[in-house]
Amino acid sequence: MKTIYYYQTFIGLDKAFKRIQKNDIDVINISSIHFGKDNHGNKSIYLNDNKPYDPIFNELWIQTKKASIEGCTIMIMVGGAGLAYNELFSDYDTYYPQLKELIINKPWIQGIDLDIEEFTKIDNVKKLINQLITDFGERFIITMAPISSTLISDGSSMAGFNYKELFLSKEGRYIHWFNAQSYSSFSFETYESIINNGYPPDKVVIGMESGQFNDKTFNKALIEVNKIKSKYPMFAGVFDWEYINAPPNSNDPSQWAKLMKDSTRYISKL
Repeated sequence: MKTIYYYQTFIGLDKAFKRIQKNDIDVINISSIHFGKDNHGNKSIYLNDNKPYDPIFNELWIQTKKASIEGCTIMIMVGGAGLAYNELFSDYDTYYPQLKELIINKPWIQGIDLDIEEFTKIDNVKKLINQLITDFGERFIITMAPISSTLISDGSSMAGFNYKELFLSKEGRYIHWFNAQSYSSFSFETYESIINNGYPPDKVVIGMESGQFNDKTFNKALIEVNKIKSKYPMFAGVFDWEYINAPPNSNDPSQWAKLMKDSTRYISKL
């Protein structure tokens, strides 16, 4: 079972390293990449509000490289609430090479998470997936982050297309897993509903928002995770948005991964 953090508020990973060394933290998703024009009118790639090569990110890249060396998978998230895809596909030949260059320039980036929260043509998504595989090979990790209801019942999504159609297409075999945003429904029932809709257990990660739980209610999250692990041994894992305030300890967000990894041991001990 993988433990995954989305990491957008770059507070430093000092407390995470001890968990990485103990294999408690499996994946860190650096968030989020988008595209647009700079002050000079040039089309550019951005990490949040700055270009990814800005010195403001020097410590981020140093620490994520170290985390990768110590065994943590480092990925970049594209999109999310800040959007990205309409701009990317509006001038793909300008923007995609910049995304490719970033990944080449930071070779410890081992994958990409496609969080599409705007209307996007499925053919464009397939094009992007195929391009990533062509450029980086089939071992390059590609994940997607739909809301859980999109995987529970087939049909339209925030992205405008049917995820089941994409999953069953030839490009679907390159999707390593889905990070199901279960922000209002982090539960065994949500996960099982997705599995009952035809998604394999090893392709579904269930995700929470940090504010869903606190030090008094986090036991409930562990109970739900334990239920899933008990029935579905191939359960892909859990994620938290985002690292800075992952429950239950507001002073040490790395504890979330430790507790999730060994949920049975820690239930009722908090």
